[in-house]
Amino acid sequence: MSVPYETAAYEPSESPESPEEELARLLGRAMNSFELPEETIRRLDCALAHDSSLHSAHHSAGLHRETYRHSWLLADGAALTLWELVHNTAPGSYPQHEVYADETELRAATARLPLPPDAPDFELPALVHLSPIPEPGPEYSPDDSADHGRRLLRRAENPDAPGPEIAALLRTAFAHQITQAFGRPCRAGRIGLGYSLYEHAFLLLDGEELSLWEVEHTATPDGRHMCEVYQTENAARAAMERRAATLR
Repeated sequence: MSVPYETAAYEPSESPESPEEELARLLGRAMNSFELPEETIRRLDCALAHDSSLHSAHHSAGLHRETYRHSWLLADGAALTLWELVHNTAPGSYPQHEVYADETELRAATARLPLPPDAPDFELPALVHLSPIPEPGPEYSPDDSADHGRRLLRRAENPDAPGPEIAALLRTAFAHQITQAFGRPCRAGRIGLGYSLYEHAFLLLDGEELSLWEVEHTATPDGRHMCEVYQTENAARAAMERRAATLR
């Protein structure tokens, strides 16, 4: 990942690394990696995907400290987080790396660093500009997800529903989550029509995530219940807008 400091510990990777390679690099540079619980290491053996983000930082009088959050998505749909502390203990000294499985231990390690007493822990300086923190991802439940995907596509009545390529991908799904979507309302609601929008998020065997958007509505000439499925939320909402317009 890229970091908004010239003295940051990381350089952007030239190519994406696998979860196993990311874990090996983290453990290899952390001087206390041997202290991690064995159970944590065993769980990470089945990681499917990895993501890193800058959690906090402080630079002052030649001293610097950054904390990074490393999250792995496991095969059972759970997520596991390791916290990395990168710091120098004297101006101009070589950065040291530490890794912790518990955020409380991270805070204790941070408190021991020789930073100015007026620098609160985990407070980002005003001049640091970070990307918005993403919303939490789906909490997948291992289930008969491939069959759920097949049934979802089978009940779709719209002619532009996802085709064979998406159906093939869904055959590799092993976990999924269904959530009702909220946000910008469709005009269909203004004319008394029933309208529900659901996101079906699937976790595939290769670690990729795939979402389909299901519209359930009664925007039909005879008021019959109908199901439509789209590959994006915008496409689903746009379809409902068009249906509402034709029934005015």
